[in-house]
Amino acid sequence: MQEKIIILDFGSQTTQLIGRRVRELDTYCEILPYNKFPKGDESIKGVILSGSPFSVYDEKAFKIVLDDIRGKYPILGICYGAQFIAYTCGGTVEPAGTREYGRAHLSAFDTDNVLFKGIRLGTQVWMSHGDTITSIPANFKKIASTDEVAIAAYQVENEQIWGVQFHPEVYHTEEGTQLLKNFVVDICGCKQDWSPASFIESTVAELRAQLGDDKVVLGLSGGVDSSVAAVLLNRAIGKNLTCIFVDHGMLRKNEFKNVLHDYECLGLNVIGVDASAKFFGELAGVTEPERKRKIIGKGFIDVFDEEAHKIKDVKWLAQGTIYPDCIESLSITGTVIKSHHNVGGLPEKMNLKLCEPLRLLFKDEVRRVGRELGMPEHLITRHPFPGPGLAVRILGDITPEKVRILQDADDIFIQGLRDWNLYNEVWQAGVVLLPVQSVGVMGDERTYERAVALRAVTSTDAMTADWAKLPYEFLGKVSNEIINKVKGVNRVVYDISSKPPSTIEWE
Repeated sequence: MQEKIIILDFGSQTTQLIGRRVRELDTYCEILPYNKFPKGDESIKGVILSGSPFSVYDEKAFKIVLDDIRGKYPILGICYGAQFIAYTCGGTVEPAGTREYGRAHLSAFDTDNVLFKGIRLGTQVWMSHGDTITSIPANFKKIASTDEVAIAAYQVENEQIWGVQFHPEVYHTEEGTQLLKNFVVDICGCKQDWSPASFIESTVAELRAQLGDDKVVLGLSGGVDSSVAAVLLNRAIGKNLTCIFVDHGMLRKNEFKNVLHDYECLGLNVIGVDASAKFFGELAGVTEPERKRKIIGKGFIDVFDEEAHKIKDVKWLAQGTIYPDCIESLSITGTVIKSHHNVGGLPEKMNLKLCEPLRLLFKDEVRRVGRELGMPEHLITRHPFPGPGLAVRILGDITPEKVRILQDADDIFIQGLRDWNLYNEVWQAGVVLLPVQSVGVMGDERTYERAVALRAVTSTDAMTADWAKLPYEFLGKVSNEIINKVKGVNRVVYDISSKPPSTIEWE
């Protein structure tokens, strides 16, 4: 039985980071809505309560019956989680005089408390709350302070319950991982035996039991998620898996041919479908971004459905859905930060059952599993690429000529990143074709041609992103090469916008 830590999500934007940090400790964890605790699960070793956008005394605040888990598992409350425990047990939580946000330092803590084992005095922590705990119940013990926050952490005496008002999961808390390790390993007793190899072994066994001799169809995109899902399924069920790779005409230069070759080398049973003429026809004259996405999404479903029906007795549709797609925290607050990347509607349209072998993995874990499966590094380290492809990097209507221009410019940029050993320093990169023309001079002739924007960002999870500080020499070389080699472009600019307020893609 796979031991696990349960993270109850009260709506914090950093809940996924808690999960990532626990997974980095080679310990399996699951993020669940605050009101969905799985009673009777003997594999649970401990519980973490996340932060929240609410105050504990708000009428709309998310609340649980603490006695359902108290005394049964070790508990760590983070920010709102810590305030909720203290408030529920009779302590006082009040609005802070000023919002406590940003860097702070632990000016004092109980060095004998197991939660702070191996942590140095003065270590930096990250605060992000508008409320603060001003008093704790008599059976609570203060175990840490900062200059501004008197009760930065506490423990319930003679119980395995801790609370911290700072965020150990964020990078700015210098020894946050050590604190989480103290809780997960020393307090909860987790063995740290969850690894890519153990995931593959258990998942292959589960897939064989789940699928039996049934046939499965999977839509490949060329990206890391669907590729790893395909290789994992292939190991489990072999010839009963058929993969379909649809070219909608807006892939990167030579991508359809190159990716098909990669998949064949991996031993996958792949059907490649060139449907570019269909998509170009349906997109003609369309400029509105969301309409472009819907046309491509529907077109993909139609092509995929037609090809899948040529395969007899298919019962399952497999997708490369990963954990951030599945976490239900967005439905808790009703705030949609990003929509699901996989194409919806296919299982219902095709009357198929859904198989998602990667649904419990974060993106970095998918890559680790891919390496363990022996996949080539260039497939594993591929940057994320939007489902609609270059269609959302062409501002305005789509034409084959615009796609050709963008493919050529993008190819120069991406290959340049590889040649300068910058590709793996960047989370995502690409070129955007702008709906403007500018005056230029080539030789002795005046030109009036298109402008393109280079976009490169650094990130850990795409929820936030910063523009990549690429070397000026590199940007100058790429700009010159694009202008000299790509017919139709005479100006190159670099996008230095961060997310938020901008997004990674332009459409």
